[in-house]
Amino acid sequence: MTREATAASAAAVVAAAREAGVAVACAESLTGGAVAAAIVAVPGASEVFLGGAVTYATEMKAQVLGVDPALLVDPGPVSAEVAIAMAAGARRLTGADVAVSTTGVAGPDPHAGHEPGEYVIGVSSAEGDSASWHRASGGRDDVRAAAVASALDAALAAILPKAKRPRDLNGT
Repeated sequence: MTREATAASAAAVVAAAREAGVAVACAESLTGGAVAAAIVAVPGASEVFLGGAVTYATEMKAQVLGVDPALLVDPGPVSAEVAIAMAAGARRLTGADVAVSTTGVAGPDPHAGHEPGEYVIGVSSAEGDSASWHRASGGRDDVRAAAVASALDAALAAILPKAKRPRDLNGT
C-alpha cells in the first residue's frame, strides 16, 4: 500500500467513526505504532481516536493489555486468540467502541513457529470479536505496511456495515 493509500484508508476510518459516533483504539505489536500514527495523521482524529498500546515484547501483551499468559505460550503470540485478546485489552483500557490489533512476524527470521510475512489482525467491538490471518511478501517494511493496511480495513469494516462502505476505498 502506498503512503497515499494508507492516508486515504486512515481518513476513511476517522470519517466513518465520526459519522457513526464511535471511538477507536488499537493494540500493536508487529506494526509498532504505525496504525495509530496513520490515524492520528488525519485532521480531526482526536474526535474519535482514544489511543493505543505498543506491546512489541511478548510479555508486554500480558502486562499492558491483560492477555492471558497461557495464550502467549500456546497457541503463542502470533495467533488469532492473542490478536483478539490484544484488541479486547485495548478496548478495555481505553473504553473504545472498536479496537484493532496487529501481531505477526515481519522477518527476516521466523518467530514462534511462523514464517516472515504471517500476521493476524484482531478486532473487538460490542458486536463481537474476530481475527483474520494474512500473509504478505517482501521485506520488513512491506510486511508492516501490509499489516497497517489490513488493520485499517478491519477497523473500517467494524465501524460501518459493509453495505455502507464507500465503494471507492479499495479501488472497486
